[in-house]
Amino acid sequence: QVQLVESGGGLVQAGDSLRLACAASGGTFSNYAMGWFRQGPTKEREFVASISWSGGVTYYADSVKGRFTISRDSAKNTVDLQMNGLTPEDTGVYYCASPPHRWATTATSQYIYWGQGTQVTVSS
Repeated sequence: QVQLVESGGGLVQAGDSLRLACAASGGTFSNYAMGWFRQGPTKEREFVASISWSGGVTYYADSVKGRFTISRDSAKNTVDLQMNGLTPEDTGVYYCASPPHRWATTATSQYIYWGQGTQVTVSS
């Protein structure tokens, strides 16, 4: 059973950067793709980024492309989300998640392991 714990959220100003981390335990982390999702105050949960088991394939939501970078360190069982150029629209709870397979995917329905989330608030 994969367990995911996010960290690194906080309150920042528009234009600032923030780096989120997700620590995985249980299961065979290196065999699974990983993803980041977020849910704003009045929005549904949405896909942010995904990375394949090898780190060789990444997908990003159009809204974060060019600003956010997903990466993983399988030796440390961690996946990070580097967020640059933050705007108030990026405010929300950020979740780390994993599908039970190796392939990066934007489909929320394929993710079955979820963390508890970390709050990111961007002030204008």
